[in-house]
Amino acid sequence: MTAHAARRAALLARMQPGSVAVIPTAPEVTRNSDCDYPYRHDSYFYYLSGFTEPDSMLVLRAAGALGPARSVLFCRARNSERETWDGFRHGPEGARLACGVDAAFPIDELDTHMAQLLADAPAIYYALGSSNALDAQIKLWLHSVRGQARSGVTAPASVHNVLGLLDEMRLLKDEGEQAVMGRAAAISAQAHARAMRATRPGMREYQIEAELLYEFRRNGAQFPAYTPIVAAGANACVLHYSANDAVARDGELLLIDAGCELDGYAADITRTYPVNGRFSAPQRALYELVLAAQAAALEAVQPGRPYEGIHAAAVAVLARGMLELGLLDADKVGGVQDVVANKSYLPFYMHGTGHWLGMDVHDVGAYRDTGAAGKPSRALQAGMTLTVEPGIYVRPGAGVPEQFWNTGIRIEDDVLVTPAGHAVLSGAAPKSVAEIEQLMRQEA
Repeated sequence: MTAHAARRAALLARMQPGSVAVIPTAPEVTRNSDCDYPYRHDSYFYYLSGFTEPDSMLVLRAAGALGPARSVLFCRARNSERETWDGFRHGPEGARLACGVDAAFPIDELDTHMAQLLADAPAIYYALGSSNALDAQIKLWLHSVRGQARSGVTAPASVHNVLGLLDEMRLLKDEGEQAVMGRAAAISAQAHARAMRATRPGMREYQIEAELLYEFRRNGAQFPAYTPIVAAGANACVLHYSANDAVARDGELLLIDAGCELDGYAADITRTYPVNGRFSAPQRALYELVLAAQAAALEAVQPGRPYEGIHAAAVAVLARGMLELGLLDADKVGGVQDVVANKSYLPFYMHGTGHWLGMDVHDVGAYRDTGAAGKPSRALQAGMTLTVEPGIYVRPGAGVPEQFWNTGIRIEDDVLVTPAGHAVLSGAAPKSVAEIEQLMRQEA
């Protein structure tokens, strides 16, 4: 059984007997005139099918009174004229063989088949409320089935959100997923190293971004997993900076947050380094503080420990460092425990220390145990993948030492929770002061 077939079976086992699940892929989107944005499949659909063509839908019927479990794929029919313009299509028969589903039909026949598949099904599962178009389509199908009531046919009596089931499944990565994510992280780490070697004072941020994108594609990655952030100097204090057009100047730090997408899985790495290849003393002090915070956070990545412990570990280190470096005045904010309790660190560290990572950069899955009283932070489990990314961002301000002004630093790695602890998937990206400075002395 393929990985996609196993996932379909696992979802079917979680559904009400005889019920039907509907999972469409993403639509094509027009960019302007007759040009579309580069197509990217829906993650849930791909997770269950491995199919990347648009205009497709997967329908699953759980085993029950109507018979055994069944998987049906709807996709575009073969069309020689359109294939001349747009490329190869599998067609229903090719898709059935490629995806290992029980049956496949042209997408144009979807409405007819859905009226049959939903007949006498007790429930329907889909991404409730996620798409007005899908909601309307489901409503029409249910209306069609209800129209057969005089023939003794019953329509689904309940509707369930399928995403809750799929989110929990996607949160734990199997060996195949872990391998792809490891490769995506390795490619992204190479890209960060390439950018470091290429950087020189006077370059524009987009020139350095081009080095990243080249390395991604050169190694087989299909896309950047998100719009890269290449932020020099004060731009690094803008968390979601995206202009990438400023000049990287001598004496500034450069923050790069970039990762590739490989075979549907994302990497997400951030490195910060000096444009001229040498950290100044103030830059080094802040950088090593963030590096120490990340080391503490990584130690908290252990199976059985709470997810929120990662952030708590990073904040404790950052709070102490902010006091020691004079970013915070102990006479005004108190000691480390006071800084943490009162969140006095927020002007310099305003985001969390990571997120789930997988098919989506900010991947699916709950961060809290919603089934327990008080909804505590969920425990980490082997097979989870996440980022660990503390940072510090110092803007000009009263009482803030001027030597730190306009400095933004973030260090982010991709991490797999293992039975024994954790593995850093992106460890090949240079991170220590010595590694970075040595690399940047080399020729690009």
